[in-house]
Amino acid sequence: MATTKTAKSTNTKKNENAGKTLVIVESPAKSKTISKILGPNYIIQASMGHVRDLASKGLGFDIENDFKPTFEIIPEKKKVVTELNKIAKTVDRIYLASDPDREGEAIAWHVKECLKFPDDKIFRIVFNEITPHAIKDAVANYHQIDMLKVEAQKTRQILDKLVGFKISPILWEKMKNYKLSAGRVQSVALKMICEREDEIEAFIPKEYWTIEAILNRKNAQFSAELSRIIKNDKDEKLELNNIDEVNKVLDELKGAKYIVSKITQRDTSKKPQPPFITSTLQREASSKLGYGVSKTMQIAQKLYEGIDLGDGSVGLITYMRTDSTRISNDATDAAKDFILNNYGNDYYPTTPNIYNKKKQNTQDAHEAIRPSYIDKTPDSIKKYLTSEQYKLYKLIWDRFMASQMTNAKIKNLTVDISANQYIFKMGFSKVVFDGFTKIYCDEEDLKAQKFPTLETGDELTLSKLNPEQHFTQPPSRYSEASLVKQLEEYGIGRPSTYAPIITKIQQRNYVEKLQTKALKPTPLGRAICKQLVEHFVDIMDYKFTAQMESSLDDIAEDKQNSVKFLKDFWTPFSKTLDEASKNMKRVDVETDKICPNCGKKMVVKLSRFGKQFLACSGYPECKTALPMNNGEAQTEIPKDEPTDKKCEKCGGDMVIKTGPYGKYYQCLNEKCKKRFSILESSGVACPKCAEVGRNGELVKRRSRFGTFFWGCSKYPDCNFTLYAEPNGEKCPECGSLLVKKYLKRGNKIACSNKNCKYSKDMDEE
Repeated sequence: MATTKTAKSTNTKKNENAGKTLVIVESPAKSKTISKILGPNYIIQASMGHVRDLASKGLGFDIENDFKPTFEIIPEKKKVVTELNKIAKTVDRIYLASDPDREGEAIAWHVKECLKFPDDKIFRIVFNEITPHAIKDAVANYHQIDMLKVEAQKTRQILDKLVGFKISPILWEKMKNYKLSAGRVQSVALKMICEREDEIEAFIPKEYWTIEAILNRKNAQFSAELSRIIKNDKDEKLELNNIDEVNKVLDELKGAKYIVSKITQRDTSKKPQPPFITSTLQREASSKLGYGVSKTMQIAQKLYEGIDLGDGSVGLITYMRTDSTRISNDATDAAKDFILNNYGNDYYPTTPNIYNKKKQNTQDAHEAIRPSYIDKTPDSIKKYLTSEQYKLYKLIWDRFMASQMTNAKIKNLTVDISANQYIFKMGFSKVVFDGFTKIYCDEEDLKAQKFPTLETGDELTLSKLNPEQHFTQPPSRYSEASLVKQLEEYGIGRPSTYAPIITKIQQRNYVEKLQTKALKPTPLGRAICKQLVEHFVDIMDYKFTAQMESSLDDIAEDKQNSVKFLKDFWTPFSKTLDEASKNMKRVDVETDKICPNCGKKMVVKLSRFGKQFLACSGYPECKTALPMNNGEAQTEIPKDEPTDKKCEKCGGDMVIKTGPYGKYYQCLNEKCKKRFSILESSGVACPKCAEVGRNGELVKRRSRFGTFFWGCSKYPDCNFTLYAEPNGEKCPECGSLLVKKYLKRGNKIACSNKNCKYSKDMDEE
């Protein structure tokens, strides 16, 4: 009967969905927005992004067989794939609606490969914004998956895995740290940050001076700066490098008359900036809102996928991973109408502003980042947005609208003031017509000054001369935003990769973000960079990395063969790997900690159990070692802690000492000196000892491979072990000990007996 009911239920559902189309998107938020637009004849289902990846065993591709990849369904996505196939049985056709870039194309292909559905009924739809017009237009113009884009994305994936999985093991071996990794683009980004730090450390500040004159005329006060000197009838720039030169100038200015010698007036216009692309949005959100790169993209993703504005979910901006400043004709027309209706004819240019001059390495002909609906002004929907969403949406809306407006007109005034042979200079500017700055302006646009009433020959009264000492400053450390700008200028990475690159080098502890939001390389990051630069010259070369990006673009445009590209890369790279494996020397990671015994710098070492500690760089002359807890080092040598414990071997007194691997007991008897670790007790009696009348208990131990397990305190007399923490209870089904298991799908209390399947949720305790 149960089988009959299930069959009937399936048939009923199939009948209900007959003639319908399944649209597969990447996220529930996007699903909700598109569902509202397309209506009941379309079933919208989220695949949650990637459903397949390279096989976890080995590299996932066969180098000897033209780098042929093997893909497998990601374990946690098997349920999603099953659900998609279940729905697919009930519909007539399927549209794959992942993001409009190469990664989105690859996601669509992977989903297609997982579906048990006729290939001639699966299609690709692409849209740059989630609006009724864009979605319906995409559905009307469905097409096949672009396999060239898929091939380019697969090639990138193989290339990145080749670099990461081949270099990382060499670093593990040479630096004795199994948490290290090297990535094709992340390593180049790390190099940029390390090189900037080298520049800062090598920088030698130079002294220079300025002299400011405070001048008056008819109750108006002005400030002018010493700029030039007349020498032998030649006008030369004046540089003051020390106090002696300053004093000489001050002496020569005593009693001087300050005469207006030249007035120059110039009219200029300031053009609006183009609408945002990914990198410029990240930079502007950083400077104006203080948002990091990842945070900016997370907020933008939500604005793109849809926000509930009271009557359903609405996509507010176009796709936010783009390097094109192109604007659609519809958006240009909508902006024109809004500007004319709200600001007047003077604020709209004679011809529309065009910014889409294709630059080198532009990946796809996407649009710039702009609002999907011009009439949804930031303030009109503010109540539906979080504070962060409102600020970013306003930034995008304002920048786009300003990009379509007229230039700002500015009048500039420059005044030269002669004093003996010296010339002081004053500059003024005022906005004659605000143009685009009515909506969007930088700080410098606001600093308009009132023009003074001066004429050539006017004499000004000197109130005071202010000499001031300065020193040249080293280059600034990169921020996340300025690093993105540098990567973009070099042609390294693409819009979708900037945020993951910067996140990864921080997560790996190669780079730290200071309170000023500047990025500073850690000692570990600098040590890795040094190794990579020395032994992997091509991989760390900016031009070489940029050329590989261009080659991936060529593959997507059918200008280059994927297999040939990979072979051309692998042949020299494999030789470089062999040489690095032989020649790379072990490098200790130097820290800023000072040895408390000899004053030399401490270095990070890794024990044979995989635990980090600090050791003196003067070893073996100085054998000082200090423990590290959660990456933080002790600042002084820990003192011995007295105990009432007696040595089991000789009966002598024992103390607690702290070594590089943590605390341990040691006998004070010079002839004995027995030591043993302080073990964390579980409070659970050993079941094997209990059977023979011993009082052993389960304590936490570390294996020679650095992993933890729970073993009997009476070892070696008892060798009972568990690889999960016991909770003290016994299994109600078989009587074995229950243990705590922390799993991705939820924390469990399970039986330690492999043959027993008993388990319960941990929160049931």
